Order: sequence, then structure tokens, then C-alpha cells
Amino acid sequence: MIPDLNNLSYEQRLAETKLWSLEDRRTRADLTEVYKIFHGLSAVRFNTFFELSHNERTRGHSLKLHKKRVMTDLRHFFLDRIVNKWNSLSEDIISASSLNNFKGKLQRLYNDGSSTGFFKSA
Repeated sequence: MIPDLNNLSYEQRLAETKLWSLEDRRTRADLTEVYKIFHGLSAVRFNTFFELSHNERTRGHSLKLHKKRVMTDLRHFFLDRIVNKWNSLSEDIISASSLNNFKGKLQRLYNDGSSTGFFKSA
């Protein structure tokens, strides 16, 4: 631990060190996994978890996901946690040309003060 940060709260230490909270790191990892699944960079097949939304009147990007009905299992928790986050991303982030580009755009979203509520926990 950094001695100067000993008396600070968790949130203050995160802000001082510019680190992501555990909840934010989980969201980033989940979004990264969805990107990998969507682009065939994962062993998991896209249709195992997801299907594209067929609603033509959606705002935002063109790759919105529809929550499939699943039995109560681990997939259910993953879907509940991530589909709405994925659907709220911008077209610019979703259309990233590579995984590293996608991660960089998520980092910029995180660093941007307007992302409060998306990544910023507390």
C-alpha cells in the first residue's frame, strides 16, 4: 500500500491512483468478452448467449443485442449484467476495428467525465 493513501477512503484512493474499481473492471471485462464473442475471437459461439435485436427503431448502434430467455444458470447473470451496457455504447465504440482499439475506446469512455453512471461506480 502507498503510505500517503493510508487514511483515504477506497473511492479517494481510486481517484488518487486513477485505478478502476472492482465493479468497473468487471464491466470492462464483460464488455471485452462480448466484443470477442461477437467478432469470433472467443471459443464461445455468439448464438449461445445472444441474438441481435430485430427492432428497427432502436437508437444508437446497429449491433444491439436482445436478451434471450434462458433457464436460471450462469448465463442469466451474465446477460442481465451486460446486455444493457453493450446496447448503450456508441456506434464509434462498437465498430472498433480491433480488440485493442475497442479497449482503448472503453478506456477513453471511462476517463471521460460524462460516463458517470456507465462506468463510474459509487
